[in-house]
Amino acid sequence: MVTVIQKWWRGYQARKHFRSKVKTAYFIMKMNFYNEMAVRIQKRWRGYHTRKYVHNYYALKKYLEGVAMNNNFIRKELEEYAEMRSKEKLKKDLENAERVKERRARKMHYLLSTEQIPGVYSSPYRQYPDEMEFRLQRARPLSHREHPEKDNNGDFVDWSDCRHPYSFPTTQPLPPIGKKKPQGPFRDPAEVLQQRYKPLEPTLRVATTFNSLEEAREELKRQEWIKGFQEDRFAPFSSFQKNKPHEPLLHTSTEYKQIPYSDQCFRDEDPVKWISRKDFKTILTPIPLFDKYGRTYSKAGQAV
Repeated sequence: MVTVIQKWWRGYQARKHFRSKVKTAYFIMKMNFYNEMAVRIQKRWRGYHTRKYVHNYYALKKYLEGVAMNNNFIRKELEEYAEMRSKEKLKKDLENAERVKERRARKMHYLLSTEQIPGVYSSPYRQYPDEMEFRLQRARPLSHREHPEKDNNGDFVDWSDCRHPYSFPTTQPLPPIGKKKPQGPFRDPAEVLQQRYKPLEPTLRVATTFNSLEEAREELKRQEWIKGFQEDRFAPFSSFQKNKPHEPLLHTSTEYKQIPYSDQCFRDEDPVKWISRKDFKTILTPIPLFDKYGRTYSKAGQAV
């Protein structure tokens, strides 16, 4: 009976373990299937999103067509510019050749034919005279005083004043190609130029002169002198202002007398603030030359 019980119990445990393994395998199979389906959905969606927004074929084709049209336009413009430059060079070469021939004709003006003797370029054995003969007729004899300028290559320099029949207008240069902002911590070029060429802002010490205080005092005196006018009516040949006291100015006179020039420039006299009516006592020995200042001198240089 113990054997039978063990057989039934072990069978039960084995069937239970087998059911759990089958359930786990079935769950893993379903998860693998769901993951595969999710991968397919993601693949389809990412392909659609990439084709429509990231790498759009029609937008890329349109962009490439625009680039091709722009290249054709630029190439056409460059060809026209090169052709214009070649024409300008050809015109310049023709002008230089014509100038050389003109100078040679002026230099050989003595070979011109006369009524009595035919010249070298107008031989009687020819049916028509040479081209140089007509140039000699139109040219002006070269004077010895004329010394045309030459450049480093030895060619003659002719500064065109837009009146020459062979002059050609100069072409305008092509506009600069727009460049992107360089990568890095760089400042805006407009800001850098504004800081470089900003006006000078000097300090008060640099902007003012060393004698600005004296100039301000002179300006104050001048303004006071200008404003010191009398508003009373002027009555000539009358005693209207006979008893009116005189009103002296502040910087040119005091209540007693006129201030000397030295006192007027170096100090202001205020008798109210005087401590004593006596003169100041000098600590050092006085200089005799300074004591004679302001006095009259004789012809010998001694004070009277």
